Amino acid sequence: MSDTRYKIEITKQAQKDITKLSDKLKNKLKDILRHKIAVTPYEGKPLIGKLNGYYSVRLSFQDRIVYRIEDECCVVVVIRAKTHYGQ
Repeated sequence: MSDTRYKIEITKQAQKDITKLSDKLKNKLKDILRHKIAVTPYEGKPLIGKLNGYYSVRLSFQDRIVYRIEDECCVVVVIRAKTHYGQ
């Protein structure tokens, strides 16, 4: 692995999700983005089906961070930051 850190971009939908999170989960999200996803984005779980090409990292029991990786510009785009289980 290289020492490259990926830049994090957050979509409007993910920003809406973040505003609905508790302060505790917001802090956990920041920590995961800075120390896990920005450093080793491919360690997330690869998704299948309609979300093929995206990755997921657990934020809480039911909430996930869903993102895609743009290697050519070293960017991770966060698509969702809350549940994707129909709530």
